[in-house]
Amino acid sequence: MRKYKYYLAYKPYGVLSQFSDEQGRRTLKSLFPFPKDVYPVGRLDMDSEGLLLLTNDKRINSLLLSPEYRHEREYYAQVEGIPDESALEKLRKGVMIKGNQTLPAKVRLIETPGLPDRIPPIRKRLNIPTSWLSITLIEGKNRQVRRMTAAVGYPTLRLVRVRIENLRIAKMNPGEVMELKGVALSEFFKNN
Repeated sequence: MRKYKYYLAYKPYGVLSQFSDEQGRRTLKSLFPFPKDVYPVGRLDMDSEGLLLLTNDKRINSLLLSPEYRHEREYYAQVEGIPDESALEKLRKGVMIKGNQTLPAKVRLIETPGLPDRIPPIRKRLNIPTSWLSITLIEGKNRQVRRMTAAVGYPTLRLVRVRIENLRIAKMNPGEVMELKGVALSEFFKNN
């Protein structure tokens, strides 16, 4: 019987969500000696940070990535400016991105979260304030959060995935990897 392995990783800014790169950029391989049969479930782009689940359990991969299951992914997005209620409502209802309407999302303004500093830090503009949003999606299109906030006039400056269903980044630091041991498949999901 195959032994399934599950890892949570806090992917830092500037790291690719893969194990090799022909251009020599930093990859997940630099974080931890993952077993050869373990792969990330989904991706975060190089400019995004946060929670990645890595496993050799193909059932998890299928359940989390299949659009029919609509599992939640929560992001904290630092945006340029302070979105008004109209912009927040547009994000909640869904916006057009490249000719496609995004599904409704849970969106709210939040206080500055207690996240570790990003290295390198985001650029600061003295005359333009920033704010933080919690955005929970049930789909995962390429660069979706960045495109959504830009579509309503508030570009994303920093993006951190903090939750995938029941899995949370909690007190992890960038680059940290934690193996989950003795975990049942049902523990990952709210509704399964």
